[in-house]
Amino acid sequence: MSGLAGISLVTLGVTDIAASTGFYEALGWKNTPASQDAVTFLQGHNVVLGLFGRGALAEDAHIEDMPTGFSAVSLAVNLSSEEAVDDYFARALAAGASEKKKPQKVFWGGYSGYFADPDGHLWELAHNPFFAMDENGKLDLLKGTGT
Repeated sequence: MSGLAGISLVTLGVTDIAASTGFYEALGWKNTPASQDAVTFLQGHNVVLGLFGRGALAEDAHIEDMPTGFSAVSLAVNLSSEEAVDDYFARALAAGASEKKKPQKVFWGGYSGYFADPDGHLWELAHNPFFAMDENGKLDLLKGTGT
């Protein structure tokens, strides 16, 4: 392995693959030909999102499927403006997400909010005016910060 470490795929354990697939498609994720009845692979901007049955994911990892509360993990979507955060947040709620923190100005100088998907997975939507984002919406913090 050379270069930077990376995440190419994030898999979420879900209770209803079809319903979760519909939820994420409503947020702009694109279903792929790699999807099957037992797993969905959704193409995002910089990563693939996998949706796998919660019990099957636990079994595959050889761990007990235990109900969780706060898992100390959030997934994040960084957006180009406060308005983009508000729009995406409204879209998530309309698709069935639950509001955890309405988007607002935050102490670090940006703007963010949180929602949970139908299975409780926590997502942050943020606009960080200090992070450089290219014209395609990709963050590269090694190039420095700025708008």
